[in-house]
Amino acid sequence: MKLSIVVPAFNEEARLQPMLDSYVAFFAPRFGGEVELLVVVNGSTDRTEQIATEAAGRYPQVRAFIEPRAIGKGGAILLGFQAARGERVGFVDADNSTPPEAFQALVDHLGDAGVIIASRWLPESEVSPRQPLKRRIASRVFNWLVRWMFGLRITDTQCGAKLLNGAALREVMPRLGITRWAFDVDLLFQLRRAGHRILEWPTVWRDAGGSRLKVGQASVEMFVAICRLRLLFSPFRWIVTLYDRTLGRVIRLKG
Repeated sequence: MKLSIVVPAFNEEARLQPMLDSYVAFFAPRFGGEVELLVVVNGSTDRTEQIATEAAGRYPQVRAFIEPRAIGKGGAILLGFQAARGERVGFVDADNSTPPEAFQALVDHLGDAGVIIASRWLPESEVSPRQPLKRRIASRVFNWLVRWMFGLRITDTQCGAKLLNGAALREVMPRLGITRWAFDVDLLFQLRRAGHRILEWPTVWRDAGGSRLKVGQASVEMFVAICRLRLLFSPFRWIVTLYDRTLGRVIRLKG
């Protein structure tokens, strides 16, 4: 198997089918039976599971995995990683914001890097329509924090399209465990710590609409997530353990 593409899907009944149709139509003629799309449905309460299983029955390149728990984007991607058989393994959002041609650019330019990531913030990138101002501000603040806390000189850690060398992924897989907002940062940080080169590539990104992201709430959660991750890789990781055993239990119960 040459290429595995993991597609995390949470309540994506309106957007998943067009995305799978376009990706299969693009990649099947190029790779035949050497490409697989692993759709990982998690915690969905709409028709996403049905759409994924029907697509798996219709397309030999599609495999569907159903996880009843809401395990987050990172958790779904990790499940897909575990099942992937490709020499190169990537993931992409289910909303088709990254068209298949843009993902193919990652395949073409991975080379000997450990990972190549699509970026919406390089000068050559094409983003339309332009994201709302508050989302752009939140994105740049988050990016600055990631650069400051982790030393990752990357313009866009959160873009939903990334492709990894299979050997590099297998090396860092045992150390991955963050499943929500900090998943992408954790993945890139682990790859860099292992000595793998991280390559960015300008992407074409189209807002597919239908996003359920609440910028204010997400910004707070993302900030807490990267602070927690930074503490885990510091002499103060005991703070995270103490929090999990005390206040963290209370907050989870209240939530």
